[in-house]
Amino acid sequence: MNYRDLQAELKRLDQEIERAKDAEYESTLAKVRETVAAFGFTSAEIFGRSNKKFISSIALYRHPETGATWGGRGPRPKWLKGKDLALFVIKK
Repeated sequence: MNYRDLQAELKRLDQEIERAKDAEYESTLAKVRETVAAFGFTSAEIFGRSNKKFISSIALYRHPETGATWGGRGPRPKWLKGKDLALFVIKK
């Protein structure tokens, strides 16, 4: 076989590999889903727990009557809307 023949053979084999993979994909996925359903696995059991640690923001503002706090992230709470933030700053 010469170079051109080998390239054609490689292309044919790549296509055959892709067809075989596609054929096995659906049946394998169905088996996995069946096993997960049968044993009731959770996503955490299958994939492990996330390594991300969620860090809550430090409270910067406190409602003087209720003690509710806000860290300055996200939308302002109703008790802070239209008010001067300096009045609610938590002193350190």
